[in-house]
Amino acid sequence: MIKLVASDLDGTLLLNGAQSLKPDTCGLIHRLREEKGILFLAASGRQYGNLRSLFAPVADEISYICENGCLSFYQGKLIHRCRMDRETGQAIMRGIEETDGAEILLSGIYTSYVQPKEMSFYYHMRDVVKNHVTLVENIYATDEPYFKISVYEKDGVGHHTDFWREKFQGLANVVVSGNCWVDMMPKGIDKGYGMERLLWHLGIAPDECVAFGDNYNDREMLAYVGMPVAVDSAVPEIYQMCSCHTDTVEHGLQKILDGEW
Repeated sequence: MIKLVASDLDGTLLLNGAQSLKPDTCGLIHRLREEKGILFLAASGRQYGNLRSLFAPVADEISYICENGCLSFYQGKLIHRCRMDRETGQAIMRGIEETDGAEILLSGIYTSYVQPKEMSFYYHMRDVVKNHVTLVENIYATDEPYFKISVYEKDGVGHHTDFWREKFQGLANVVVSGNCWVDMMPKGIDKGYGMERLLWHLGIAPDECVAFGDNYNDREMLAYVGMPVAVDSAVPEIYQMCSCHTDTVEHGLQKILDGEW
């Protein structure tokens, strides 16, 4: 029996660089809860405020795993948080700062911090991604604990993926989370860990869950649930590890409502 459906956002629920949900998405999520008693979980590298805005019509009906497993929320309450050691975080930020063309995004609980090399990065995060973002003069002097630290390369991380993994793998969990993003979380922290903590809080078993994903930062979450689903555009490793596939998450949600899954 399915009790929870989780979905990644960028590249999974949001396809082709979309920054807003399709018109019918929230209606399907609402129907899951009303007709089937199934809770929807937004599982993303994005921040909590950004996710609540995206899911505004059903924001109080769903649960959230944010910052690739560093934070989870249910019914407006912070369920768990995993912070990064400050010395480690600053070493990572120095490595990003020293790399040409790379921008730092430092994640707190309710905002993200930037000290951009180019102001276009700040405007992109504020106006396109629509993050709650704080512009700072010295990113090393922020008072809030560190959670996730991300590298943004506007032309895509592409061939630099191995460079970032080798540079930071000893310090953090390093994952590719999109065409332009590499995320660093505390060691051992990922979406699978975030889901484990949230499911424990909710009293739901992993085999009662469906999860949709497309990229490497979804791997642990997909491996943890009873029914992993890859979108057709997923990277090959993720596509191959999943027992089911769909062109869009919305079509998958409809199959659950129709009793086909």
